[in-house]
Amino acid sequence: MAAPPAALVSKVKKHFIGIPAPLGYVAGVGRGATGFTTRSDIGPARDANDVSDDRHAPPTKKKKKDEEEDDDEDLNDSNYDEFSGYGGSLFSKDPYDKDDEEADMIYEEIDKRMDEKRKEYREKRLKEELEKYRQERPKIQQQFSDLKRGLTMVSEDEWRNIPEVGDARNRKQRNPRAEKFTPLPDTVLSRSLGGESTSSIDSASGLMSQYPHGTVTPGMLTPSGDLDLRKMGQARNTLMNVKLNQVSDSVEGQTVVDPKGYLTDLHSMIPTYGGDINDIKKARLLLKSVRETNPNHPPAWIASARLEEVTGKIQAARNVIMKGCEDNPKSEDLWLEAARLQPPETAKAVIAQAVRHIPTSVRIWIKAADLESETKGKRKVYRKALEHIPNSVRLWKAAIELEDPEDARILLSRAVECCPTSVDLWLALARLETYENARKVLNKARENIPTDRQIWTTAAKLEEANGNINMVEKIIDRAISSLSANGVEINREQWIKEAIEAEKCGSVKTCQALIKAIIGYGIEDEDRKHTWMEDADSCASQLAYECSRAIFSHSLAAFPSKKSIWLRAAYFEKNHGTRDSLETLLQKAVAHCPKSEVLWLMGAKSKWLAGDVPAARGILSLAFQANPNSEEIWLAAVKLESENSEFDRARRLLSKARASAPTPRVMMKSAKLEWCLNNLDTALQILEEALVKFPDYAKLWLMKGQIEEQQGDVDRAHETFNSALKKCPSSIPLWICLARLDEKRKMLTKARSVLEKGRLKNPRNPELWLEAIRIEFRAGMRDIANTMMAKALQECPNAGILWSEAIFLEPRPQRKTKSVDALKKCEHDVNVLLAVSKLFWSERKLQKCREWFNRTVKIDPDFGDAWAYFYRFEVLHGTEEAQLDIKKRCIAAEPHHGEAWCIVSKNIDNWRLTTENVLMLVAKDLPIPI
Repeated sequence: MAAPPAALVSKVKKHFIGIPAPLGYVAGVGRGATGFTTRSDIGPARDANDVSDDRHAPPTKKKKKDEEEDDDEDLNDSNYDEFSGYGGSLFSKDPYDKDDEEADMIYEEIDKRMDEKRKEYREKRLKEELEKYRQERPKIQQQFSDLKRGLTMVSEDEWRNIPEVGDARNRKQRNPRAEKFTPLPDTVLSRSLGGESTSSIDSASGLMSQYPHGTVTPGMLTPSGDLDLRKMGQARNTLMNVKLNQVSDSVEGQTVVDPKGYLTDLHSMIPTYGGDINDIKKARLLLKSVRETNPNHPPAWIASARLEEVTGKIQAARNVIMKGCEDNPKSEDLWLEAARLQPPETAKAVIAQAVRHIPTSVRIWIKAADLESETKGKRKVYRKALEHIPNSVRLWKAAIELEDPEDARILLSRAVECCPTSVDLWLALARLETYENARKVLNKARENIPTDRQIWTTAAKLEEANGNINMVEKIIDRAISSLSANGVEINREQWIKEAIEAEKCGSVKTCQALIKAIIGYGIEDEDRKHTWMEDADSCASQLAYECSRAIFSHSLAAFPSKKSIWLRAAYFEKNHGTRDSLETLLQKAVAHCPKSEVLWLMGAKSKWLAGDVPAARGILSLAFQANPNSEEIWLAAVKLESENSEFDRARRLLSKARASAPTPRVMMKSAKLEWCLNNLDTALQILEEALVKFPDYAKLWLMKGQIEEQQGDVDRAHETFNSALKKCPSSIPLWICLARLDEKRKMLTKARSVLEKGRLKNPRNPELWLEAIRIEFRAGMRDIANTMMAKALQECPNAGILWSEAIFLEPRPQRKTKSVDALKKCEHDVNVLLAVSKLFWSERKLQKCREWFNRTVKIDPDFGDAWAYFYRFEVLHGTEEAQLDIKKRCIAAEPHHGEAWCIVSKNIDNWRLTTENVLMLVAKDLPIPI
């Protein structure tokens, strides 16, 4: 490699040692080093780019510069702050005169004055913070203050026996060169023998860890003779057995250490109170101060005893409470607390002492009786107590409860003499006496207590129980007049409650007499009907059916022509009465309200369900006479005949009805009867005649299109539905039927347009949205179905049928979230509740599923789909009893709605099926949720 030219080589040699560094130089700044401060150069080290300081400038130049800047030192920019102004004194060069001193004094006084204003608050706050800090972090001196006070009880022997801590701690430091010896186990020694069978080793055999020169390792001292390893092991085992036997069972079975007793002692030493010990001490000192200040205050003694009890010092608690009893011998609370703290035998002595001081305390006598374990002792205590307190009802009741009926009757006869104002004692005595004596007892009770209604009602029950029915009403009437004369306020609610209690006791006549006497008391004439219906419902809700029946009877007597009361009474008898009582009531009802069609129909249905078809016909014929040309009665008569296979009579009735009362329903029922009997041409003829008269009745068009579709004439059916929609554009079933017919004809685009046109004519209709979504889903367009569902929920946010469908359109992980949203929007919608029930079913949460099914059928019993799914669920996962219960409840509810339910129930082939049969068919075809 050629050498560089001489012109490029610097002639000046650079020196780095002994030459001062350039101005502002920081070693290593190019590779990321930072400056630092040392004692030699006060101030921060600077980067190469920083403004240079004057440490390395010539001394004369620096001094001159400092002198130039002295004058402006106080007013330069570095000494100025935007908020606080210039630092230091701007006038430090000026003399300090008397005015300046006076101004400083004034400012100082102002500062002191301002400081005194907040002094108390500041000192208080500082004190509270200090106390809080001391509570959270107490000094070691405070923590051990109680232990230091306890050192005064240490004896001199205990002081002498305290070990010197410094010996054990500093032993290693005082003897750092002490040699340590670690005994070797026998296995190591035997292994060192090299497999020889000898049992001893020789000290000179070389097995004792020697140095290379043959010297024995220091510290390994060997005996002069042979070392027998077996004897050493045996001796060690013997010593261990001796130590173990000292704490194990001896030959007699006694134990030196009793584990159970030891644990018991430990448990007694551990206080049950888990609070702070400082709080206990404070409370103890406070209560002690209260006791000393006012020793005649029983609550202070009780609180002190309970404090000791809580902290586990039961004996101290007993001592405190007994001291309190000595200072306050007339306080029954103290004596009862003392008895509670003492063991049973000692408690008896304490209570005996209490009885001597307070012989008239009922609570102490009862406590004394409770401490007795035998009935004989309790009786003896109560007899003694009644000698001291003969007018205590509580003692009499407690004593009578321990006696036999005969002895109780004797005691009660004495008790009513001592306590003549106790109603319970009089009534108890009357129950134990014979009929004649009971009447006398109750008469005496009325004389002593003329203001109590229970004595009168008991007398009425007594007369009813002995067959004097006529006396019951007289006694109740006398009771109200007598109580009113004695200034007793007659409260309707209390008397109705008394009637309910009488019914529960089996006194029906007394119950009816009470209702009759009190039902109209204190009610305005215009409020009677409303109030009485509320009373009847209230009694029925409390299962007091006789009271409700009595209220309805009185209401019907007061308002014989009120159809609403007759209807409510009839429904009450239907739900809670018998068939005979219902029919009897309905006979009276139609006699008073002959124009009420519902009452006639209820009577006819009751006879029909009982199997008495001629009687049902007779009731309907009477109904015809009272209500000529009534559509409801015509149709009820037709249903009665058709259900009993009297089709010719049903046809004649319908023809008469069409001639005399040609209503759309009569025409529809006529066509449906022919349709059910498979006379399709006759049905179509009737429908065409009906459509001429009633072209706006959508069900007629619907039936005509369905019959034509059943005949296979799809084009004609399509034409019928189109004509129907021109006349009835607001009929949703017509739009859905036309769309399904187009879908059946493989005209999917036409079906979509039909539904879209229907949504334009009927905006915000969830049924049309749901059908459009299902058409897309059946066509395999799942994405389009989800998009349409989102639009539908935006337009109909409270539609339960849409939310129920949306739950199962979601993937399984998102269904639960969707169900929560649905419940927020439609909390009480049966479709949403049914969907949630099916969701729990799919997750196999059977108990929750059963609860939600029950909730669904309870909210809307007319929703057949819920009953069908519930029954299907119980068939798969329930018992036979549950299945029978669901079936029974469904038959009682008689549901008529529901998509799956109507598909089966409205099928013309199933027109004669009962509710039970429809339930079985619907449940059979339902899919299991997955």
